[in-house]
Amino acid sequence: MGQGSIFERLFTAGSVVPGVRTYSDFKWALAQTEVPGIILLFGDIIVLPELLAEAKKFNKRILIHLDLLGGIGKDKAGIKFLARMGVTGALTTKPQLVKHAREEGMVVIQRLFLMDSEALKSGINLLQGCKPDAVEILPASVPIQAVQELSQRTGVPILAGGLLYTAEDVQNALQKGVYAVSTSRRELWK
Repeated sequence: MGQGSIFERLFTAGSVVPGVRTYSDFKWALAQTEVPGIILLFGDIIVLPELLAEAKKFNKRILIHLDLLGGIGKDKAGIKFLARMGVTGALTTKPQLVKHAREEGMVVIQRLFLMDSEALKSGINLLQGCKPDAVEILPASVPIQAVQELSQRTGVPILAGGLLYTAEDVQNALQKGVYAVSTSRRELWK
């Protein structure tokens, strides 16, 4: 089974993916959400084994935001170490880390900040080069035309995140054709 299908098992179409910023939110997401994958937006190499063990008890998989994880090198050796620890996947803004994580068999999400049409153009080129399993676009409020162009030109599933305040914001993002949304707002997790 390919990485794309692993991604689809972690995040079902139309789902709201928890992006957890605190230990309290992590515990809540484990116990209260049905999505099998959680994006970890906090922590360091010291607490990571405990977090992975807790997630396993709830049959949840962890994707780590590599740019936010403390205490480990942001390089090939660091990625290899995380993969051997049992981290399922990675989220990053850095294309070289996408490449290393893919080499280790991890599910990889490239994060893109789409502030203007030039950022969209360079983001498409980036995605065509590093070939992640999915892309997370920020903010979630980007125009539908940007979502459509990104989807048509890259073919990768799109998550939308950032600046989601209400359930209506979530629905608006999903109606643009994104695969799923991610948010750190606990009240939007379902």
